[in-house]
Amino acid sequence: QVQFVESGGGLVQPGGSLRLSCAASGSNFWTYAMSWYRQAPGKQRELVATITNKFTTNYVDSVKGRFTISRDNTEKTVYLQMNSLKPEDTAVYYCNVYGTSVVGFWGQGTQVTVSS
Repeated sequence: QVQFVESGGGLVQPGGSLRLSCAASGSNFWTYAMSWYRQAPGKQRELVATITNKFTTNYVDSVKGRFTISRDNTEKTVYLQMNSLKPEDTAVYYCNVYGTSVVGFWGQGTQVTVSS
């Protein structure tokens, strides 16, 4: 069993930056592809970025060139560096194993608000 705790969200102005962290507990963290998801009010959860156990990355088109996902397997932590933030990035951000069902187990997430 692997569980995750997200942190690092906050209020930031357009064009600003934030770095989100996802602390994992449990065994075999290194075997999982990990993803960041986000959910805006009234919207379905969206896959934002993924990093595999071989450090291959993928991003949704809307964040390419602005967000960077990374992982530290020794520290069991996944990061999301977010630059050039836009108001449309406002959402609750969650981390989880890639492919987790929307009806699966999710943490509390961390709120990111981009507003002037």
